[in-house]
Amino acid sequence: MDRDREEQEKADIIDEDLYEEFDDEELYELVEEERRKALERTKVKVDDKPKRPFPKWVFWVIALALTFNVFALIPQTFSIPAIDFLITSAKLSTNEDIRSYKQAVVVVETVDSKGTGFAINQEGTILTNHHVVEGDDHVTVAFPDDGLFEAEVVETDPAIDLAVLKVEAEDLPSLKLADTPIFKEDAPITFIGNPLRFNGIANQGSIVGHTRLSDWEREVVMIKAPVYRGNSGSPVFNEEGEVMGVIFATLDHETEGKVGLFIPITYYHEM
Repeated sequence: MDRDREEQEKADIIDEDLYEEFDDEELYELVEEERRKALERTKVKVDDKPKRPFPKWVFWVIALALTFNVFALIPQTFSIPAIDFLITSAKLSTNEDIRSYKQAVVVVETVDSKGTGFAINQEGTILTNHHVVEGDDHVTVAFPDDGLFEAEVVETDPAIDLAVLKVEAEDLPSLKLADTPIFKEDAPITFIGNPLRFNGIANQGSIVGHTRLSDWEREVVMIKAPVYRGNSGSPVFNEEGEVMGVIFATLDHETEGKVGLFIPITYYHEM
């Protein structure tokens, strides 16, 4: 059901780059630096007393302390959902269907950006967001098992933020698109993408409802889900395993708070 329509009193705050209030590269640098320091401290302590026996229980205490020190940094930099999505993905990836879907989800790379896309047929047609490939005629795409390809940007529609890519290949893994998806409030969804510095991350959420952005002519769908930078172009699956939409942004909604946004797949059918 529509939640805001024209009665919204203030402009939507939309983030088309799926930017979060943290720097994942900085997180990795902090964690790695802390790990190196901890290991150096441990080495110095061991070297200072080379003739004394090193009880196993001391080793395990140090190992646990190092683990705690490294992961203690994460809540200070990441929001809790940003940690949870890795755990959720690991659980979802035990599902055979999810593992199969992942094979058709690609990393889309340009000179200065990274996003997600997915193959929609075995002949190498790939769907992603326009803003992921904007300004490029050719990009690099990477399938999990089938490797790297140069892809040509063959069609774009900035009005609905979709782009179609084509690679020269056959028998590629692909996903099934829903013909007439139903966007029911609170319905569960699953999506797969390449958030932050990770690839092939599966996650889940639920549909909130439709919204009309201030600079869009058509409605998009809001979801409660952990959407991050790099998820642009991620396929959204219904319970039947069909692609019902394409993630393209996050939104600070007036009443719903932070939500993900996806473009209904029917808009692609109409391109």
